[in-house]
Amino acid sequence: MSTSELSITKRRLLGGIAIAAVGFALTACSDAEDKAASAEPKPAVSNETTASTTSAQIPTADRDVDMEEALKPGPLKEMALGDPNAPVKIIEYMSMTCSHCANFHVRTFDEIKTRYVDTGKVYFIVREFPFPQDTASLAAFMLARCTTEERYFPFVSTLLKQQSAWAAPADGDVRNAMLQMSKLAGFTQESFDACLTNAQLAGDVSAVRDRGAQEFGVQSTPTFLINGKAYSGDMSVDSMSALIDSML
Repeated sequence: MSTSELSITKRRLLGGIAIAAVGFALTACSDAEDKAASAEPKPAVSNETTASTTSAQIPTADRDVDMEEALKPGPLKEMALGDPNAPVKIIEYMSMTCSHCANFHVRTFDEIKTRYVDTGKVYFIVREFPFPQDTASLAAFMLARCTTEERYFPFVSTLLKQQSAWAAPADGDVRNAMLQMSKLAGFTQESFDACLTNAQLAGDVSAVRDRGAQEFGVQSTPTFLINGKAYSGDMSVDSMSALIDSML
C-alpha cells in the first residue's frame, strides 16, 4: 500500500470515530517489529506427555507473572469462557489485526476450547491489546464490546477468521468493510456509528492494553499468561495441549 493510499484508508476509518490515536497498522504483532510472534515459543522437551501430544514439546515461558494480580479484572468486564475454578487459567492478550492472533484462533482455539474449556480444565480469558497506532484493531474491539455478551466470542472469531476481508479490503475502505461485517452481527448504520463514537469505550479498551503492558510486560501479540507464566507467540494445538497437560 502506498503512502497516499494509506492516508486515504486512515481518513476513511477515522471519520466519525472517537479514537485518540492516529495511524494504521494491518498485521503488526508488536509495536516496533514483529519480534518472535510469527513463530511458536521456544520449545523445551517435556518428560511427560499424553497420547494426544506425544510428539509435542512444551513451550518455554518468557517470564513469571503474578497470576493472582493478572486475574483481577480491569476497567471492562472480563470476556471469558469456562469454569473460573478450573485448574488452568489462560489470559490471551491479542490484537484484531495481528495475523498470528488470527492464525491461533483459526487453527488452535476451537480445538483447545473443546478439549479443555468445555471439559472444565481451562478458564480462558481474552483481553484487548490494540497497539497505540492501530486504530483498526481498536475499532474492531469496540464493535465486539458493543455486541451482547453472548455474541462477543462469535463476533471476534468471525472478524479474525475473515481478517483480510475487513482489515485489508481490495478497495482500501476499511470503515465500510467493518460496517458490512458488523451488519452480519446485527448492527445498523446508527448503532455502528454510535459504538465507534463512544469515547469512554475507546479509553477503556486502551486501558486494558496499557495495563497488560505496564503490569504484565505484554509487548507483542498473542501473549498468553498461563498459571503464572507468560508465553509470547502463536501456539499449535499440540503445543498448547502439551503445556496444559503438564499443569493438570
